[in-house]
Amino acid sequence: MLQGIGMTSQRTRVRMIDRLREQGIRSDAVLSAMAAVPRHIFVEEALASRAYEDTALPLGMGQTISQPYVVARMIELLLNGRSTLGKTLEIGAGCGYQAAVLAQLTKEVYAIERLGPLLEKAKLHMRALQQFNVRLKHADGQLGLPEAAPFDSIIVAAAGIQVPPALLSQLAVGGRMVLPVGTTEQYLSFIERTPEGFTETRLDAVRFVPLLSGTQ
Repeated sequence: MLQGIGMTSQRTRVRMIDRLREQGIRSDAVLSAMAAVPRHIFVEEALASRAYEDTALPLGMGQTISQPYVVARMIELLLNGRSTLGKTLEIGAGCGYQAAVLAQLTKEVYAIERLGPLLEKAKLHMRALQQFNVRLKHADGQLGLPEAAPFDSIIVAAAGIQVPPALLSQLAVGGRMVLPVGTTEQYLSFIERTPEGFTETRLDAVRFVPLLSGTQ
């Protein structure tokens, strides 16, 4: 039975990668990273059959695991033209899925989650995958992680009404950040830090859970 489940997930994972190519994801490195991470282990067992669909799925506590295309799109923006993401900060680790994908593309991932129960799930998933280059922390993501800054890449999996100033200050010169911004209408913001300052490019319309302060 387990072998049958494994074969099914492998086939659906291949279809997911084919779909991502059709949707415009061009980076072989990003596609390989997405293929390497078994998304079905990050969702509830009742939803495992839908794990490789291009849709967000509920995690509980009002949170979701982002749809595969959005994960691939955001990571491709960060990686574009670079061989590695470098030191990476993720805000909104959730169940750990995106952190596991990021970990295929860099040696250092720092992932923050404000909800303690979700963070514990993420830790279990990292152990199961033996993903030892992901450091998870229970903290307020809007404050970033100043003790580990600066970061070459910052990715945010929740939408704020503006770009958190703390995250801007923790982005290295030459670094990139991608995050959703907005309330009822949201868009992806792509930010680069140059020696002269910050540049922002507004991209796709998206839908994320809100970026909240504090911890639970």
